[in-house]
Amino acid sequence: MKKITSVLLVVLSVLMIASSMVVSVGAASAYQTYTYDINGYPLYSPDAYSAEDALTFAEMGIPIDPNASKGITPKDMVTDDEGNIYIADAGYNRIIVLDPYYQYKFSIDKFITGQHDNLGGNDDSFASPSGVFVTETEIWVCDTNNARLVVFNRQGEYIRTVGSPPTNVLATYAPIAMAIDQYGRIFVVSKGCGDGIIVLDSMGSFVGFIGAQKVAEESWFDIIYARYFQSEEDKAKEDQAVPPGYNNICITDSGFIYVTSNELSDKDVESAIKSEDPDGMKLPVKLLNPSGEEIMRRNGFWPPAGEIDFKVGSDENAQTAGGVSSIIDVATGPEMTWSIFDSKRQKFYTYDYNGNLLFAFGDTGSVLGNLSSVSAICYQGDKLLALDSNSGISVYSRTPYGDLLIKAIAAENSLDYAYAIECWQEVLQANANFDAAYVGIGNSLYRSGRYEESLAYFEKAYDVENWSSSYKEVRKEWMSKWLIPMILGIVAVLVLFAKFLGWAAKVNKRVATDGKERKTFGQELLYGFYTIFHPFDGYYDLKHEHRGSLRAAIVFLALTIITFFYQSVGLGYVMNPTGATANIFTVILLVVIVVMLFVIGNWCLTTLFEGEGSMKDIFIATCYSLLPFILLNIPATIASNIVTVEEAGIISMISTVSFVWLGFLLFFGTMVTHDYSLGKNFLTIIFTIVAMIFIVFLVLLFGVLVSKMVSLVSNIVTEIQYRA
Repeated sequence: MKKITSVLLVVLSVLMIASSMVVSVGAASAYQTYTYDINGYPLYSPDAYSAEDALTFAEMGIPIDPNASKGITPKDMVTDDEGNIYIADAGYNRIIVLDPYYQYKFSIDKFITGQHDNLGGNDDSFASPSGVFVTETEIWVCDTNNARLVVFNRQGEYIRTVGSPPTNVLATYAPIAMAIDQYGRIFVVSKGCGDGIIVLDSMGSFVGFIGAQKVAEESWFDIIYARYFQSEEDKAKEDQAVPPGYNNICITDSGFIYVTSNELSDKDVESAIKSEDPDGMKLPVKLLNPSGEEIMRRNGFWPPAGEIDFKVGSDENAQTAGGVSSIIDVATGPEMTWSIFDSKRQKFYTYDYNGNLLFAFGDTGSVLGNLSSVSAICYQGDKLLALDSNSGISVYSRTPYGDLLIKAIAAENSLDYAYAIECWQEVLQANANFDAAYVGIGNSLYRSGRYEESLAYFEKAYDVENWSSSYKEVRKEWMSKWLIPMILGIVAVLVLFAKFLGWAAKVNKRVATDGKERKTFGQELLYGFYTIFHPFDGYYDLKHEHRGSLRAAIVFLALTIITFFYQSVGLGYVMNPTGATANIFTVILLVVIVVMLFVIGNWCLTTLFEGEGSMKDIFIATCYSLLPFILLNIPATIASNIVTVEEAGIISMISTVSFVWLGFLLFFGTMVTHDYSLGKNFLTIIFTIVAMIFIVFLVLLFGVLVSKMVSLVSNIVTEIQYRA
C-alpha cells in the first residue's frame, strides 16, 4: 500500500510540474517578438520584454464613482524621475497620480485659480484633459476643452494657467499633448492644427510654429486633371486643404522632439515605406530639432513607421491585417531608444537612434501581455507600461535578451567599441538573425580603424551605406599603392579602344568602295560600329548593300545575353547587396523572347503599314541595335566593383544611356528598314508594343487551354482505367 501511495505521489508531482511548465509556456507565447529582414519578411527573436503584470483600475485603488455618467477614460500617461505615474483621465476630468508600485496616491480635479495675496480665488476644474507632462518640479496638464495649459507643483497644488495663443494666430486651440525642453520652451500639439507644433516661451507667450507637415504632392496626372477637367468648386476645396496635424509628442533629454501623426492616408504612408522616403514627409513618425527641422535617421532596412507587412485583409501567416500602422503614442527609452504603439494591432515597435528596428511585439487578446485598447505608453526605468482604456496598466519587464541589447547600445554610445563588439556578439549568440547586431559590430570595427574587417559584418546585414564608408577607407589604402598603374591601365585601354574604332572606320570605308558584293564575317561584325554612330546611312546599307548578315546579328544577340548574365553575377556589392543572380538559361530565354516578340510584332504590322522590311531585315536591324548595350554595360559592371554609394549613380547613368542609345537605334533602324516617315514609324512602334502584349496574351491563353485539355484527357484515361 505504501508503494502504491508513493507511486501516486510521484505521478501527481510530475503532472503538477508538467502543468506548470505548460502554463509558463502558454504565458510566454502570448505574443511573438520579431524584426524584419531586407525583403520585409519577419525574423523571430527572443522576447526583449515579458509581461509582468496587468493591473485594473480597481486593483490600483483609483476611486470610481458608480453613479458617474462616464467611466474612467484615460488619454495620456507619463512617469517622473522617481517612478511615479501620471494619468490624464478625461472621463472624470482629473489627473491621477500613482506611486512607483502602481498604487493610488492622489488626484487633481478641483483647484482654485486667481488667488492673490491670500484673498481667495475661483473654484475651477478640467474639461476633458487629454495630455500630461511632468518636469522636475511641476505637473503640466493639457486642459483640452478649456483651451489652456494648467500648471501644478508635484504635490498637486495649483501654480498658474497658460491661456491660448492669440485668435489671429490660431482660431481653434485644443491642446492634447505637450512637452518642455531643458530651456523651458513649451511645445504643444493642438487637435486639428495643420500648422505644426505650437511653440511657447517659458512664460507661456506664443513664439510660433515648427514642423508643419506638407500637403501630399500632386502627380502629373492630378495636375492635368485639375487644370482641364476639375470644376471650380473642387479647385476651391483643394486650395483650402489643410496639412495633416500631429496627435502626440515626446521629447528627449537633449531637446529633440518625436512627433506622431495618424492623419496621413494609408496610401501615402505605404508609398513612403516602400520608397524609403528620405525626408519623412509622408511617414507617421518624425524627429525634429528645436527649430523644427526633420533630422530622423532612417538607416534600417525600413523607415520607422510600425508594421511593414501591412496586408489588407486576413492572412494566417501575416503579422498584420488592415493596412499601415495607426501610431497613437511615442515614448523615449534608455540609451536613445524609442518606441511607438500601433493601435490597429496593439503592438510596440522599438528602434535605436539610427532607425534600426530592435524588436516588435504585442497582440490582442485576454492573456497576460495581450492588449485591447491602448491609449498611451511610457517607460518606467527598465519597464515598459501600456495604458489600456478598458483594463488598466500592463507592465512589461525587460528580459536578459533586452538587457543585452541595451548593454550593447550603451557601449556604442559611450564609444567603448571593443566592449561593444563583445556585447553585440553576445546578442548574436542569443539571436543569430538580428541584423542590427552585425551593423553594431561593423560600426565598432569601423570606429576602431579595422575597416576591412567591418566590411564582412555590413555585408551580412546588407548595410550598403556603412559598407560604403568602410570601403572608402580600404580603397584609399589600395589606391595609394595602385593609383598610378590603374590610371595608366585605364588610359591604355581607352587609347587601344580609340585605335580600334579608327581602324574599324578605315575597314568600313574600304569595304564600302571595294565593289565586292560578298563581305567577310569580320567585316560584317565591324560594320556594327559604323551603324551605331551613323544610324541613317548604316541601316540603309545594312539592308540594301548587305553590309550586315544574319550570322553577325546572332553574334550580337549572343553577346547581349552574355552581357545580361555578367551583369547579374558581376555587379559590385553596392549595386547588388543581396547577391541576387540570374540563371543563364533564364537570361537566354528572356532576351530571345523579347527580341523575337519585337521582330514578330513589327513584321505582323508591315502589311498594315506598308513596310518594306522582311522578318530577316527586322531581326538584323534589331540585333545590330544591341551593340551599345554591350559596349557600355560590360565596363560599367566591372567599375561597379570599385564604387561607393555616392558613385553608384554614375553606373546607373551609364546603364540608362545604353538603353536610351539602344532605343534610339532601334527606332531609326526600323524607320529606315521600312522606309517610313518619322510620324508613321512612331505609330508603328506603338502598335508593335501593343502587338507584343497581344502575342503574350495569346500564348498564355493557348498554354492554359492546352493545360486544360491535357487535364481533361488525363481524367478520361483515369476514369476508363478505373471502369475497366
